[in-house]
Amino acid sequence: MDELSRIKETAAFLKTITRTKPEIGIILGTGLGKFTDRINIEKVVSYDSIPNFPVSTVEGHAGNLIFGTIGDKSIVAFQGRFHLYEGYTAQEIALPIRVLKFLGVKILLESNAAGGLNPMFKPGNIVIITDHINLTGHNPLIGPNYEEIGVRFPDMSNVYDAGIIELAENIALEKKIPVKKGVIVGLTGPNLETRAEYRFLRAIGADMVCMSTVIEVIAAVHAGLKVFGASVISDMCLPDALKVTTFEEILATAAAAEPFLTDLFENIIIKL
Repeated sequence: MDELSRIKETAAFLKTITRTKPEIGIILGTGLGKFTDRINIEKVVSYDSIPNFPVSTVEGHAGNLIFGTIGDKSIVAFQGRFHLYEGYTAQEIALPIRVLKFLGVKILLESNAAGGLNPMFKPGNIVIITDHINLTGHNPLIGPNYEEIGVRFPDMSNVYDAGIIELAENIALEKKIPVKKGVIVGLTGPNLETRAEYRFLRAIGADMVCMSTVIEVIAAVHAGLKVFGASVISDMCLPDALKVTTFEEILATAAAAEPFLTDLFENIIIKL
């Protein structure tokens, strides 16, 4: 079975088990799973019950696809995502994003926990993603291209939708949610980077670094979805003031910022 057939099989299965026809997809990143409390849930589907779907193996990623509504918008939320460092290929990571297209989704909202490279940031900050740098060495568009999904050479000059960014900034101002903006760089992980690597990443224009998101976003833009992304700065990656960071600390920082990011995302969805 080729990739397009697997995508269509997965989408067809999901259509048989839920009445929801989602307009918006949401990826809930590390420590941000409680956003589901804001969803009027119609159906919860475990990843391991979905044909062709990867399965989350990382702590803090529940591994469910949640269908429901927020306000008058139909949504589908990924409660946990997939990473290259888990052993998944870029194509496997992209499959759930491409399935969204065949479910009728038009907009993808991304969240993640990221290390801060910009010295003006601090742990707990919410940063709206304005652009990205792909240093994973992987790309979900390598291999056969299926015109039903997108064009062979998609333009990446406006990856993160300017209109949704403006909407998010206005909501943040109205709701008194402090936000910053920045460029994110994607690496494979799972190790955190060295001092020399942090210096390099900052020198090439990155404000924050993550181990996710970039592969998903490339697949989403290729599939014609509008994308908005926001990061929670989980730790600071300043090479001359570097401290040992644990995954538990990253989870705790992300959880502390969760109510603010949840309010931001909920209001974006309502006002889209």
